[in-house]
Amino acid sequence: MRLSCLLFLFCLNAAVAADHWPQFRGPSGDGRADVALPQKFGEGQNVKWKTPIHGKAWSSPVIWGPQIWLTTATEDGTQLSVVCVEKDTGKIVRDDVIFRIAKPQFCHKFNSYASPTPVIEEGRLYATFGSPGTACIDTATGKVLWERTDLECNHYRGAGSSPVVWQNLLIMPFDGSDLQYVIALDKQTGKTVWKTDRSIDFKDLDKDGKPEAEGDMRKAFATPTVIEHEGKPVLISSGAKAHYGYDPATGKELWRFEERAQHSASARPVIGNGTAYIAAGYSAGQVLAIKLGGSGLLSDTHLAFRVKKAAPNKPSLILDGDLLYMINDGGIASCVEAATGTPVWSERVGGNYSASPLLAGGHLYFCSEEGKVAVVKTGRTFTPVAENQLEGGFMASPAVSGKALYLRSKTHLFRIEE
Repeated sequence: MRLSCLLFLFCLNAAVAADHWPQFRGPSGDGRADVALPQKFGEGQNVKWKTPIHGKAWSSPVIWGPQIWLTTATEDGTQLSVVCVEKDTGKIVRDDVIFRIAKPQFCHKFNSYASPTPVIEEGRLYATFGSPGTACIDTATGKVLWERTDLECNHYRGAGSSPVVWQNLLIMPFDGSDLQYVIALDKQTGKTVWKTDRSIDFKDLDKDGKPEAEGDMRKAFATPTVIEHEGKPVLISSGAKAHYGYDPATGKELWRFEERAQHSASARPVIGNGTAYIAAGYSAGQVLAIKLGGSGLLSDTHLAFRVKKAAPNKPSLILDGDLLYMINDGGIASCVEAATGTPVWSERVGGNYSASPLLAGGHLYFCSEEGKVAVVKTGRTFTPVAENQLEGGFMASPAVSGKALYLRSKTHLFRIEE
């Protein structure tokens, strides 16, 4: 009888956990969902509902129980909002302006004023728009519990890094043209617990032999991740020209791996096999496999491999056992050995990509800026399964709850379910 009760509780907890998609790229931050999803869908096929979402925003949806939350913004950045959608029906149940900005910073037309994905947990949503404002919102009432509008950063092209929650901390990178730092706030109060400046010196010379000051070379848009290595937590965070490991409790820098030619890192690291796999950013696009366990300034001896061919700038990676999958911005999907970087296959699926891929039920989902969702079977042979088309095009990454796939296009939120 006791065993039966334990099994019931285990299954119940697993079912509850499967309902939540609490942050950018899901529960573990790695774009994986342990469920089979529809492989073929389109306008009028396996679309349970389709809800228009106002504004211009590239942030991904987050889900807790019956609620889906999104951030959005007016195209000019003067109004920054949160939207709550009822998961079962697609009905908008809250639509609240959180910040009104008199003089928004410049935002590149390819970006939006609401690109960072929020984090959700029981009763609370943590939404950031970068320097213009960060807020904690009661998900039952919509009440703003605390806010911060004093975190300085010239985002230069617009904000993009999503926050993460670890224990009692809300951790956020700010990598702008003027200031570059990582900050941890007490998630209950919003007060600063620690703040650590990026340690790289940015003293490279430009083509005229002068110290490099151009903003893009100091920018990053990447979301960090917290992992446990050898029994200790490590916050892994990509900035411009370097990738860092920090103690998430204190902000102390543990290690730094420099790639001085690169900037505007946008991908979230994926971790496995004692290695951090990172799409490193622009200028000399490549995927780095950094071996964990080092300290101080790391050398190439801590690098398992580099992949330069068809490496993504914006989409994050998928790690599945001994294989690493990726899609680059121009629509070339690739698979390499996770241990060595040795190519397994590389094929053009077509389109342009900013959204990070999803792995679910042994299938990869690639969502293009033109609205195509290519479905490819995982494995050592490239096996395309379906090409689906939805309205609007995708900049946001997918979310999953139960047996449903949630896709935010530039114009709508879709629930895809058989």
